[in-house]
Amino acid sequence: MSWLNSVRNVIPFVVKKETPDHLWHKCKGCGQMVFTKELEDNLNVCPKCDHHDRIGPKARFRHLLDEGSCNELPAPKVPEDPLKFRDSKRYADRLKAARTSAAETDALVNARGTILGHKVVVGVQDFAFMGGSMGLAVGEAFVRGVEAAIADNCPYVIFTASGGARMQEGILSLMQMPRTTVAIQMLHDAGLPYIVVLTDPTSGGVMAAYAMLGDVQIAEPKATLAFTGRRVIENTIREKLPDDFQTSEYYLDHGMLDMVVHRRDLRERLATVIGYLTGSRQAA
Repeated sequence: MSWLNSVRNVIPFVVKKETPDHLWHKCKGCGQMVFTKELEDNLNVCPKCDHHDRIGPKARFRHLLDEGSCNELPAPKVPEDPLKFRDSKRYADRLKAARTSAAETDALVNARGTILGHKVVVGVQDFAFMGGSMGLAVGEAFVRGVEAAIADNCPYVIFTASGGARMQEGILSLMQMPRTTVAIQMLHDAGLPYIVVLTDPTSGGVMAAYAMLGDVQIAEPKATLAFTGRRVIENTIREKLPDDFQTSEYYLDHGMLDMVVHRRDLRERLATVIGYLTGSRQAA
């Protein structure tokens, strides 16, 4: 306890002013304290070091879609806790806690809207919901998003953020990998683009499935992108990996991404890409 606080405690008439915790945000990139309002006005990008903070579906839709055009798709109904899984807690309890914390039904939310006038269906994974993990609900939401894009004759854009498959759903979670791959093929059969925007972090089964199957692959700066952990790879190949390994910039340099785009430029860049890929259709 500091000397000043000691004095405050023994002098009853000194007014104690407490600052609400939500007024300030500690940047995970540079460790500096940033005024929350300033961070939000800057699209949740640190004004000091340019670190792109993780954001959820509602913030993403607000940044990306034209004002007044956003229409969220209803969350699909799927069997909950199909394996009656329990570790230190029941899976049903974990789901309930995640829904309360993230204010979403599950980890993938879709919305119809327009980006600078271009019609689009956008899916956003929420890492705050059980690490954005892929289970039955995520797989079904992905398929529904693709079906909505086909019905609207427009591209499907997915923003990935996930730790991988949801272990509490076992093989049913892994089955979402081929399901989403088939859905992407449905989109291609309809002659519609599938665009992926990888955000921090994207890994595991999601990285091995729909996150790397885009017609155009975009990522936000310095996002961690990986199938498995760095330490696992180093122990397997018995070599030290580069410091920037498993980052957006490394993937771009090695031909696995088409572009790395700052969040402030993402809306315009997506509109340009969609215009190139659907020019005749949009004009019609």
